[in-house]
Amino acid sequence: MDSAAHLLIALAQRFAFGDLGALAPRVLADAEQIVDVCEFGQRLLSLDAEDFAAEARSVPVSLKRRARACHMPQAPREQPRGALASLKPAYSLLLEAIAVRWHRRELSPMIAAVHIASEYLPLLAFESVLGHAGDPARWPDGLNARASRFGVIGERECDHTKAEQSAANRTLRVAGERPEGWRAYFDRQHSQVAGALATCAAACRRPCTAMHWVPPAARDDLTTRARVALAFAETSLVRLRHAAPVGHGFGVPSPEEVLDAWTRSRASLDKNPVGHAVTTEDGFPLPGLPSLISAVAGAEVRPASLLADVSAHLATLLTPALAGAGLRE
Repeated sequence: MDSAAHLLIALAQRFAFGDLGALAPRVLADAEQIVDVCEFGQRLLSLDAEDFAAEARSVPVSLKRRARACHMPQAPREQPRGALASLKPAYSLLLEAIAVRWHRRELSPMIAAVHIASEYLPLLAFESVLGHAGDPARWPDGLNARASRFGVIGERECDHTKAEQSAANRTLRVAGERPEGWRAYFDRQHSQVAGALATCAAACRRPCTAMHWVPPAARDDLTTRARVALAFAETSLVRLRHAAPVGHGFGVPSPEEVLDAWTRSRASLDKNPVGHAVTTEDGFPLPGLPSLISAVAGAEVRPASLLADVSAHLATLLTPALAGAGLRE
């Protein structure tokens, strides 16, 4: 039994929350608290932002508070606003999850996390001028000003795709919809609004008045950061997410392929002062990624320690089992 308890602690230290939650009831006489914390940790590792605020009675308040900062509100008027107030905590968690997946050699979910980071990166860039992280309940009136083509479906002078036009149109009114409509919008369209905003700021060939609300002193800087956000979505690393099935199964990149793709991605991004941040050797498994995200945000965004702290809390709860207390006979 002593070896079994040590195994459970090893699983906690490896962030294997799902396995630990499944095995603990077989070893411990009272595993309810452990299972509750493991479910909380697994939601974080899986980046299940819809459920970060789910009730977890056994989780310390400090950990739940940090998770709620990354939570995506499930209703138009839900408070607090979590990731719609600021994306910085969510990106810190993303970076920590990417590092954990890398060290566990879980490269498919790691690339999926990188892909999520690429989809919402334009909103992180816009946060400095919006004062929030793309909350549809708080869009500036100027986005829909006279002569603005933002959200005008079928507007041929607009560089947005049809899907982006539809998403932009929806975001201007979704705050008045019922919770189920709100959730459907975030499931399918919010990331397209992020891309649409970046296009307005950095890639529009026929600018309208949609961006006139941005203070003139901030426009050039925003344009550069939005341009890098768009470029990141087109890098070799992000494109690994869309790799076609190969051989007799689905293609999962090797560590060498991931690092090679990231090397090429860093070279492609190093085109301006913001993109140059990616060349920083910051000790991350994908060197320069936290520095790049910080540069796009215009503020420091470092990997969180939320998953590590959940792991440490689980180890603390499991320690009494090492002395033989609470083990199943």
